[in-house]
Amino acid sequence: MRIYSSFQEIDRDLKILQLQTEIDKEELKLSFDQTKDELTPGSIIGSSFMALFEKFFLLKAVSKIFGIRKFM
Repeated sequence: MRIYSSFQEIDRDLKILQLQTEIDKEELKLSFDQTKDELTPGSIIGSSFMALFEKFFLLKAVSKIFGIRKFM
């Protein structure tokens, strides 16, 4: 706990806390906007397609390396 010796110190710390609160709000808004942009139907479908595409080729590569002829 801090002990203040003047009202100026209190005012300064209150101003700092107010600015930190504003920064936190802006960071939250930015994070929300980025999340909203990432959750569009197009990006969800695209990321799902890429995940399936990567798994398919990974399975194909592993089957060639280990000589497995059939894979699902």
